[in-house]
Amino acid sequence: MQKIRKGDKVVVLAGKDKGRSGEVLSVQPKEDTAIVRGVNLIRRHQRQTQSQEGGIITKEAPIHLSNLALADPKDGKPTRVGFRVEQDGKKVRFAKRSGETING
Repeated sequence: MQKIRKGDKVVVLAGKDKGRSGEVLSVQPKEDTAIVRGVNLIRRHQRQTQSQEGGIITKEAPIHLSNLALADPKDGKPTRVGFRVEQDGKKVRFAKRSGETING
């Protein structure tokens, strides 16, 4: 079970985008990286294809999971993630800062 998943709200802890937050678009567990909307933007030259226009495009680059922290569902501040088993036997993630269960 992963601590950070697609759709989570995260806060950047280190790097040029420190303090910014966004939604996780995808996670690559093998590389320990994630792509976050609006964070770690790079500009790349794109060749024109039948479906896409050419020119310089701006897109998100992967950011290492160690530089991301989940945003607490209560106040939006960075928190560590823990796991606990509910009474019905489901394993869920929770924010260690507030104890709040993280949906998903």
